[in-house]
Amino acid sequence: MSASFFALLDDIAVLAKAAAASVDDVVAGASRASAKAAGVVIDDAAVSPQYVQGLNPKRELPVVWRITKGSLANKAAIIVGIMLLSTWAPWVFPWLLLLGGTYLAYEGAEKVWHWIGPKHGHEPSVEEVVERTETSEKQIVSSAVRTDLVLSIEIMLISLANIDADSWVMRLAILVVVGVLMTVAVYGTVGLLVKMDDVGFWLRRRRPRALKVVGTWLVKAMPWVFRALSVVGMIAMLWVGGHILLANLAEVGWGWPYGLLHDITHALHAPGIVTWLVESAISAVVGLAWGAVVVAVLALVARVRLRLRGAPAAH
Repeated sequence: MSASFFALLDDIAVLAKAAAASVDDVVAGASRASAKAAGVVIDDAAVSPQYVQGLNPKRELPVVWRITKGSLANKAAIIVGIMLLSTWAPWVFPWLLLLGGTYLAYEGAEKVWHWIGPKHGHEPSVEEVVERTETSEKQIVSSAVRTDLVLSIEIMLISLANIDADSWVMRLAILVVVGVLMTVAVYGTVGLLVKMDDVGFWLRRRRPRALKVVGTWLVKAMPWVFRALSVVGMIAMLWVGGHILLANLAEVGWGWPYGLLHDITHALHAPGIVTWLVESAISAVVGLAWGAVVVAVLALVARVRLRLRGAPAAH
């Protein structure tokens, strides 16, 4: 009886070691996969704060939380979808990535156009901010969750492509860990950023004087931080979108653009950081060029539709 008991304990210890090793493998795999998707995560973190700008400060964190829940739901659905596709139709992934890269390039190019093109609209006034309704908040959340859906697809597909595990269960576990970590990192950062000015105002009312100085600095710095994030987000969209396009065009049989990029970077014979910067800059230029084409086509389509609506009916 005692021998059986100790044998059971030995089996439990073996299982515990195996489980611990599996957890280590999942964490290691998640770290590697997350690193490859870092560009899209930077993009996500840089883009997301814009959705709560102009909100009543009391509603900022609740709205961020609602977007976070939407992001988690997005990633849950995406993980189920891509795990099924990885079994039955893995050939579709490069095409999905091309669509996602096109979307990111379009978003980045559209931001560039908004900066250099004619200005429309206005900043919301204090009265408009205070009077915003639950319906307008729902629209803000819906818009943010739609953008997050595209970025989450990119994150999860890039992560899946960089998972070495052969086991279906291990790949699923790694994707779940990546999804949760990415969501917490992005929207935790967004929550901190949108409340930093409140922290600044709170510090300005504290003693000693050093805290007041820090608080004043925070309040004055946050508008510049958000402007910088907007620039970073635009650059990240173009860089990540362009790189995704180049890499996945090669996957679907049109490999000369990616081959040309590879030849250029190898011809440099420069340190790794210089090679990376050049590769990123070329990817961003490709993203901007393709995004500009998409912006122009969509603008042309919108103009044609507007003319057709305004044309008199044929008799």
